Amino acid sequence: MNILILALNIAVGAIALSMALCAWRLMRGPHITDRVLAIDTLYLNAVALVVLLGIRLQTPVLFEAALVMAMLGFVSTVALARYLTRGDVIE
Repeated sequence: MNILILALNIAVGAIALSMALCAWRLMRGPHITDRVLAIDTLYLNAVALVVLLGIRLQTPVLFEAALVMAMLGFVSTVALARYLTRGDVIE
């Protein structure tokens, strides 16, 4: 077995575990800020999974998809945090 394939499999397992723990925090978070952070971390983990899949399949299209996911995740997290602090997104 190739060492890169083994490392990718271990990384996918670690990220899947991290996503499961973030989903648990999203459902059981005592505060809304915990839930916002869990959503943000889920976005980052999803981006990491897409990048790992891009490395595994050796296709550049998935790297562009990961970039778009990261940008949308950042904008949505900022909008949600602004909504929670001020009550509106646009002044």
